[in-house]
Amino acid sequence: MADSIHSVKKTLRLMPKEAEELSGKAGQAKMCEADYLRLLITQKPNDYPEIRLLLKELINEVNVIGNNINQITRNYNSKLYRIEDRELLTAYMKKLNLLVRDVVSAVEGS
Repeated sequence: MADSIHSVKKTLRLMPKEAEELSGKAGQAKMCEADYLRLLITQKPNDYPEIRLLLKELINEVNVIGNNINQITRNYNSKLYRIEDRELLTAYMKKLNLLVRDVVSAVEGS
């Protein structure tokens, strides 16, 4: 019985080493080989589990840094601002920029 979604059947010839690599990469992604090939064809970064994990970690880190920036801003508005707060703010922004750069390079490298 033909699958109503995937109705076109393609035959693919691979060298033994290529077939082994395909099998290994599909296994690492916890996918069957057909699903893994479809993933490679569509090239949707959000489909990759490791990219989703990187983005989740980045979002969490941005939230933590945003909370710290809000505290510094509150101190500034209530005239409790210190020079150390400015240095912290600069450090947080540098950390945020590095995290975003790391995720972007990881996504581009995939």
